Amino acid sequence: MDTKDVIYTLRTKSGLSQDELAEKVLVTRQAVSRWENGDTVPNTETLKLLSQLFNVSINTLLGSPRRLFCQCCGMPLDDTIIGTDSDGALNEDYCKWCYADGHYTYSDMDELIDACIPHMAKEGFGEEQARTFMKQTLPQLDYWKRYEELSDDGEFEAFKKQLIDEINALHIDGMPKVEKLNALVGSYVNLAYPLPGGVSAKFLDDNTTYLGNQLESEFGGDRCFGVLACMDFILVSTYEAEGKNPELVLYKKR
Repeated sequence: MDTKDVIYTLRTKSGLSQDELAEKVLVTRQAVSRWENGDTVPNTETLKLLSQLFNVSINTLLGSPRRLFCQCCGMPLDDTIIGTDSDGALNEDYCKWCYADGHYTYSDMDELIDACIPHMAKEGFGEEQARTFMKQTLPQLDYWKRYEELSDDGEFEAFKKQLIDEINALHIDGMPKVEKLNALVGSYVNLAYPLPGGVSAKFLDDNTTYLGNQLESEFGGDRCFGVLACMDFILVSTYEAEGKNPELVLYKKR
């Protein structure tokens, strides 16, 4: 779609009049009308406001003239998985797994490759094939080319280590020691846990990126441990394959 059609579609889906949209992005109704007629295109600052208002990328607002790829892991991007800056604005250079709330979640290329391989296997890649492909691809991406410039000097890695120490200090029966935490997007791991009284509850925000891992139980069997953590809490659960029959083991505020 052209920009005029994108803006019209987003505005009407949101139930906004031209006057209401104009007020939200600090322009006149006539400006909105000109956009939707194709006479003009919003300037850069207004595009940023529209992006935040509708939670879509500027690339989408402009009719998707570019194919977006995460400049850390190489994943094709759409609006649902684009990472966010510290102010909540979408950052069209990264996915939610590699960049969240202004933080880069990977500083070790091999660790990122290890996290990607299981997902690539589902797409038909063999492990060695996937590893070779990633080792060839990642060094060509902007994040790894500019790593020294973009690095936070180990601040985020220190936070992950602190979380790992706190999780292991819980000494949960049957759960192996956590050695590493990967970035996990809430919508992919937001299980509904049964609670007393016959109700179920979810504890995660679908749009937030957490740190976590899946661990095989030391007791054997077909249940795994799942660990999720963030600045605010630590959550430990068990579940069967594909997250079936989840049970909450621990939810601890930090």
